[in-house]
Amino acid sequence: MKYLFPLVIVMLLSSLPDLMAQKEARIVSFEEFEQRMNSSVKDITVINFWATWCAPCIKELPHFEEAFSQHKERMDLLLINLDFVEKIGKVNEFIVKKELTGDVLLLDEIDYNTWIDKVDTSWSGAIPATLLINRISGERKFIEGEISASELDTILEDFLQ
Repeated sequence: MKYLFPLVIVMLLSSLPDLMAQKEARIVSFEEFEQRMNSSVKDITVINFWATWCAPCIKELPHFEEAFSQHKERMDLLLINLDFVEKIGKVNEFIVKKELTGDVLLLDEIDYNTWIDKVDTSWSGAIPATLLINRISGERKFIEGEISASELDTILEDFLQ
């Protein structure tokens, strides 16, 4: 029994780095998102709008994560979650379960009509949706709908040249 307590302490301390490394979504206003979108120092910013209840969104998230792991030195990945703020716990569980490494921001702006045109005037508001910004050339590409891994690779190849 006297060895049980130190064993429990060692087990807790050994899991501390894993607990600290777990990512969480940060709740932001549109203005905060806009500042973050425009402050990247990387060559390319990829911004994906998604929700935990959106099957096509969930299907394409691994493509963005894979691209990010391959191009971290030149690419910034913002995963903009559109779940309700009250669902932050569910979003954080999703982040851990899916091991998301991109920056997850939960957008606290439920009146989509006030800001979707600021992202792209062609956006109907449907998700998934993705905006790619090339900081060097100033080029922007907006895609409404699900993106395949090969489609994303092709777009990124063009953007990274």
